[in-house]
Amino acid sequence: MSEKYKKAGVDEVKAEELISYIKKKTEKLHKKKYMIGDIGFFSGFFKFPENFNQPVIVSSTDGVGTKILVSQIMDNYSTIGIDLVGMNVNDVSVSGAKVLFLLDYIAVGELKGKREKQIIDGIVDGCKMADCVLVGGEIAQMKDVYGKNGFDLAAFCVGVVEKNKIVDGSKIKKGDVIIGISSNGVHSNGFSLLRKVFKNSDYKKHYKEIGKKLGDELLKPTYIYSPLLTKLADNKMIKGVAHITGGGIKGNLVRLIRDNLKCVINKNKWEVPPIFDIIKKEGKISESEMFDVFNMGIGLILVVSPDNVDNALNIIKKYKFSSFVIGEVKEGEREVVLL
Repeated sequence: MSEKYKKAGVDEVKAEELISYIKKKTEKLHKKKYMIGDIGFFSGFFKFPENFNQPVIVSSTDGVGTKILVSQIMDNYSTIGIDLVGMNVNDVSVSGAKVLFLLDYIAVGELKGKREKQIIDGIVDGCKMADCVLVGGEIAQMKDVYGKNGFDLAAFCVGVVEKNKIVDGSKIKKGDVIIGISSNGVHSNGFSLLRKVFKNSDYKKHYKEIGKKLGDELLKPTYIYSPLLTKLADNKMIKGVAHITGGGIKGNLVRLIRDNLKCVINKNKWEVPPIFDIIKKEGKISESEMFDVFNMGIGLILVVSPDNVDNALNIIKKYKFSSFVIGEVKEGEREVVLL
């Protein structure tokens, strides 16, 4: 090991120890049928699944954003790895794609050991939930960029879908039904605003409305919807899917519809979780702005034909999510209307 390199801020021994930890954690995760080799080479190898006639590769990249700063305040890094997986696999699977694999990028000022292991544990748990493989990644030590304690997370995800089975909203028409699926709270969006609303000391305060500390509520991980979406797509249940992230319901749902259609959503069809009422009250934020920034309790939206509503709701229930019929597609100027 280079002592000068270590003094410059890069600990090669700690990095190798962490890579060994990752290899051990992912042993049972890897699908030997498709994964070739092991983590630690210059790149990851994945055998393409068979039985595709016109396979289309679907990809996404995303991070956790400033939610990592709340994890620092709470000294709890056990859930943000799940967030990292969720933000990527959900975006891939809304197209009807089967998620195949994920790569992560962990950049730190200094390796802490316990922190990185908690993050890796979360990533592995998230991959298990998503039924995908962690084929590799990168651990970068950049003290000059992140300081002694700073860090950031990102990931890259790949899936596959048959060309004639892509779910992109093109088949949505007047009379189709809009189904909302519950979120697990704020997920991983809106934290730049949240951190303006709350002081660092507020995160460790107990709020009776949520029955826990604010920071613990905010660190609840993003729901991973990809196995559910794969099931719905395989059963030809969905015409369009929106992952409700930054931009809220309006900003994400409008991506699915053509110029001559609008989505009308009834906000009274579900109960907004109390965490959003706390944010609204403490930040003196209008309801319209809350819906522009946060998911407001709806983490995923499906557009289905009227004939498929009951079957879709039953499948969603089997996957342990709460769901609500929240609106309808109508003719009109391309927009999303919240009533």
